[in-house]
Amino acid sequence: MTTQTTHTTQTAAPGAAAPAHRHGPRLQWAKLAPDVYKAMIALDVAAKKGLDPTLVELVKIRASQLNHCAFCIDMHIKDARAAGETEQRIYLLNAWEEATDFYSPREQAALALTEAVTLLTEGFVPDAAYDVAAAHFGQAELAQLIALITTINAWNRFGVSTRMAPGQA
Repeated sequence: MTTQTTHTTQTAAPGAAAPAHRHGPRLQWAKLAPDVYKAMIALDVAAKKGLDPTLVELVKIRASQLNHCAFCIDMHIKDARAAGETEQRIYLLNAWEEATDFYSPREQAALALTEAVTLLTEGFVPDAAYDVAAAHFGQAELAQLIALITTINAWNRFGVSTRMAPGQA
């Protein structure tokens, strides 16, 4: 059974901000497509294998920020804290390029690659982002990192398209 939310249209007074659109869950995709969900869990486990747990969470948070997936942002911030990540680095992640002193060159390379793979605005991952990441990660580790980025993007798309609500993990 799905929950349906009734939306009413309100007219804002001139100069006032328009009311926020309330997003509610659309469906419980994991229950309706359990084989896909199980495959995603297995892919997630395989993708992060051999990568530093805090780096994994930084990548997941950053991709989720870019994809506007509130459910995943909430979950991965909690996971990052559990992995020992600091509050300051979590808070600054959205502006990591301006806060480079807080992230190692290796983390910066991973975050730049995360943004390039997540956005794909030019239709490809720029050589500069790939080359910097390749300079900090061996080939096998780079393959894992790309798999991790691809996997969190898939999770984000499930979360955003079905409007999964934060705090319900």
